[in-house]
Amino acid sequence: MSLTLRTISREQHLAYIQSLPSASHMQVPAWADVKAEWRSENLGWFDGRTGELVGVGLVLYRQLPKIKRYLAYLPEGPVINWYAPNLTEWLEPMLAHLKQQGAFSVKMGPPVIIRRWEATSIKAGIQNPDVKRLRDIEADFIEPRAFEVADKLRRMGWQQGEDGGAGFGDVQPRYVYQVPLANRSLEEVHKNFNQLWRRNIKKAEKAGVEVVQGGYHDLEEWQRLYEITAVRDHFRPRPLSYFQRMWTALNTEDPNRMRLYFARHNGVNLSAATMLIVGGHVWYSYGASDNIGREFRPSNAMQWRMLRDAYALGATVYDLRGISDSLDESDHLFGLIQFKVGTGGQAAEYLGEWDFPLNKLLHKALDIYMSRR
Repeated sequence: MSLTLRTISREQHLAYIQSLPSASHMQVPAWADVKAEWRSENLGWFDGRTGELVGVGLVLYRQLPKIKRYLAYLPEGPVINWYAPNLTEWLEPMLAHLKQQGAFSVKMGPPVIIRRWEATSIKAGIQNPDVKRLRDIEADFIEPRAFEVADKLRRMGWQQGEDGGAGFGDVQPRYVYQVPLANRSLEEVHKNFNQLWRRNIKKAEKAGVEVVQGGYHDLEEWQRLYEITAVRDHFRPRPLSYFQRMWTALNTEDPNRMRLYFARHNGVNLSAATMLIVGGHVWYSYGASDNIGREFRPSNAMQWRMLRDAYALGATVYDLRGISDSLDESDHLFGLIQFKVGTGGQAAEYLGEWDFPLNKLLHKALDIYMSRR
């Protein structure tokens, strides 16, 4: 298949995404409005014979301090046929185009999963003192074609940073936790939760915890819980304006792209979460909780409601997003995987993010600049 690449309109881009079973929420056109500090462009790949649009990419450009050159970033993209035998014919025109646009380096995150581990395998791994990381456990599923993709990228000159590429800006998680919903009943999904999760859901129900959906006007209340969480978990919170922009941008594009949930007890909000929807893929995106009322298990109740809502939407996967690959109980991120494994889903490993230095000198300078920040 001969391919041509050119800039497309947001409408063309969105129509293509809507024709797919799913795509990353970071590859919908409105994501460019969420990342307002980046310049953006919508790219389309066309079949040279039929003129049909066969792939898209949202590119975010960030300028290097003091010079008119850019890092071009395609988060969890582009949305192309990654298993095509002629991968070079997809990516070379993209590199040529981005170079023309003034990019000195390109970063992308192929939405390609290499391995999956079932919850039972992870639990066994946690109990084994010799197992320190997910990789130490034999995967339950391996995608051989993913290794071919990695091979092709290396041969083309793409580079992978340490541990999936730590680098510029919003580096996406390489390991995620997902609950598959396709061809399963809700009873099956619930039965797969571990005992603690099932007990906690019951506990929340008994205590009278209710889970409700919020709207734009509730984002300030969301922010209050989120900032409490940031203090407790030692991270720098995003400002309220970020979530307001996210809500407006995503829900203007599609009124059901982003949702907000609260779990409350006696009218007091104890935990909150944002949910993102693209086709059959639903993400639990951000979570927050108060320091009070934890004994009522609001977070378990909220996740169960969100999962049921995702199921009702016809989702094929409920994605709990990033986890660390560390299974060491002394690791501060261990609680996160422990919480998510309780849902009985699967850990999945993506190919990670890849860089292509179009200008090796500037790419090196960027690496040094980032490591000093």
